[in-house]
Amino acid sequence: MKKQNQEASQLQFTHQIRVRFNEVDSLNIVWHGNYLKYFEDGREAFGREFGLTYLDAKNHGFATPIVKSSLEHQLPLRYGDVATIETTYLTTRAAKLMFGYCIKNEQGQTVCTGETTQVFTNFETNTMALNLPDFFRIWKHKHGLLHD
Repeated sequence: MKKQNQEASQLQFTHQIRVRFNEVDSLNIVWHGNYLKYFEDGREAFGREFGLTYLDAKNHGFATPIVKSSLEHQLPLRYGDVATIETTYLTTRAAKLMFGYCIKNEQGQTVCTGETTQVFTNFETNTMALNLPDFFRIWKHKHGLLHD
């Protein structure tokens, strides 16, 4: 799913979840909308690991709403399954956060893949940032993702 102006970085974090009863439908499979929640679980775990949480953005005056998401379902998860969410930061020059996801079941089979895109929105002006916020530029430098 990578486009020409983005590339997968070496920043990846793996997080496990257990499918809960309230996440499955009457067929005992995970309802499709819950995969976006699993992506968020992966994104939050990634943020804690690499110092890029929602609170970090908020403390610098920004929200990071999702403006685009895509999912491709391949296999179902069921109640009680343990799944692994691989979250990879996709680097881009634009002032946005892009992540790729791969959810695997306990057998290591790919269950769902996808991507999300978030933009930086200034809390005070409610406008989208057109340039990298300073804290994000520093974060990218720290992780070798920006060379300017």
